[in-house]
Amino acid sequence: MALRMRSPLPALSGVATWINAEPMQAELADAPLVVHFWSISCYICHDVAEQVAAWRERFEPLGVKFVAIHQPRGPEELDLAKVTADALGPMGLTQPCAVDNEHTLVDRFENQFVPAYYVFDRNHQLRHFQAGDKGYDRIVGAIERVLAEEPAPAPAGA
Repeated sequence: MALRMRSPLPALSGVATWINAEPMQAELADAPLVVHFWSISCYICHDVAEQVAAWRERFEPLGVKFVAIHQPRGPEELDLAKVTADALGPMGLTQPCAVDNEHTLVDRFENQFVPAYYVFDRNHQLRHFQAGDKGYDRIVGAIERVLAEEPAPAPAGA
């Protein structure tokens, strides 16, 4: 069963290879987060790479964090050098990018699509999911909503 709204962010650990460095939990704490699944063979992923970069440029200065996850769709997509070249070249990724050759994160998210976008709030609860190449205004709206929300109060005694 796929993640439901308000589901907690699955752990991002357990992936052997990261491009642009593995994100540390402290870096992600109390920040809205967009997790983006893509694949080297996905033409839609490449067609919308500039759109994803525009979100990153717009929202990172406001505190939103971005993490990309490469989801291989076949054995021909397991070549680390090719994935890295595509991530840093045509995809233009500057955010941390997991190369999930074992489908560790794919399975945790129960993700079935590329491209796929998960928007988490400051408490790292899922607030929006979307797949495909349409309706990007809904993703922007979700990011804007979680940015506008007040952070949850700290637990008593913290």
